[in-house]
Amino acid sequence: MSLKVYYTSVSSSKEIKKWQQQIFDVLDSKKIRYEAVDIAQDASMKDLMRDLAGNPTALPPQICNGKNYCGDYNAFYNAIEDEAIEKFLKL
Repeated sequence: MSLKVYYTSVSSSKEIKKWQQQIFDVLDSKKIRYEAVDIAQDASMKDLMRDLAGNPTALPPQICNGKNYCGDYNAFYNAIEDEAIEKFLKL
């Protein structure tokens, strides 16, 4: 399976940009390999992200491991706080 972080390169929300960067920083610091998928470049990726999340209005960032949905930024943050990041990422 492949860990994917669905994000957007085009957002006016500083909060979304901050969340995305924090996810990338944590994964990089832990040397966890992932693919960053920019939903702004391909509308079908946005639809796929929302299908995987089970939410037709889901916003990035969203994290999946293969076809398994892991969660959004808040779930990611909680996993870090609980020291359960590997379990959250389904690694």
